[in-house]
Amino acid sequence: MADRKVIHVVAGVLRGHDGKILLTERPPGKHLAGLWEFPGGKREDGETPEQALRRELHEEIGVDAGAMRRLIGFPWHYAEKSIYLDVYDVAVFAGEPHGREGQGLRWEFADELPHVAMPAADVAIVNALRLPDRYAITPEPAHDVDAFLREFERTLAVGVSLIQLRAKTLDRDALKEVALHARRLARAAGAKLLLNGNIDLVQALQLDGIHLPASDAAALHTRPLDHSFLIGASCHSVEEIQHAVDVGVDFAVLGPVKPTQSHVDRPGIGWDHFANAVRDVALPVYALGGLSQQDLPQALNSRAQGIAGISGFWKA
Repeated sequence: MADRKVIHVVAGVLRGHDGKILLTERPPGKHLAGLWEFPGGKREDGETPEQALRRELHEEIGVDAGAMRRLIGFPWHYAEKSIYLDVYDVAVFAGEPHGREGQGLRWEFADELPHVAMPAADVAIVNALRLPDRYAITPEPAHDVDAFLREFERTLAVGVSLIQLRAKTLDRDALKEVALHARRLARAAGAKLLLNGNIDLVQALQLDGIHLPASDAAALHTRPLDHSFLIGASCHSVEEIQHAVDVGVDFAVLGPVKPTQSHVDRPGIGWDHFANAVRDVALPVYALGGLSQQDLPQALNSRAQGIAGISGFWKA
């Protein structure tokens, strides 16, 4: 496999006015025929990935792409061939998409994509599309649970749609009570609630998923919950991220990127290190550590799914 030629493939995420995402069907006679994918094709010699995608979108579905942002990119090895998949979020395009090569088209909301028959490489893309660009983590609930829940509700009210309840100091009964209140608030806001650890409580309360501490993720050999749950993992190295990919989690967080309030004397890994670490992994990865919401543009430019943290979202 190491000597096999790697084919550079580009793909675009195009959204309709209703937010649905365009998929195209792989035609008969081609590799993975009959599966649905994001439109695109092979990059030709001398083209940048953006140039290749603009050409492919015009040739394949008759649209002219405008502004685009790289969403994710990674190598993938099928039994038949090896590819490097570069995926771009196409913010603007002109023209009505249609199958210029006779291929079928369909539009689906992001949350419906896991139910569509797609190539294995597209799982990471689907995960990236289903996740927001902000991932809030709660501080430890204080003695005043009512105040904690008011701040939890305020965080949801400013548009945060993915939030981790991190409560390591509570006993099980207290944690269950807080989690039930948080679940009610999250669902009312249309947000997803993950619990740090405690897989049995995640299942018992039917929360939206679990966030695995780095030590818990390292001990896994297979995915611990089915795909109706979201699974995130804390990582501190490229090796830990790759292990998370192998286990089959849905996303990871990597950091600290900057010094944090709790460890101001420790330097962060920096944006260049972060970008290099996530460059070729088939997994959405949030940047974590000492970040505020003003760091979001830098995070996106550094190949992050977005930003994660406590102090950047939670008022003291």
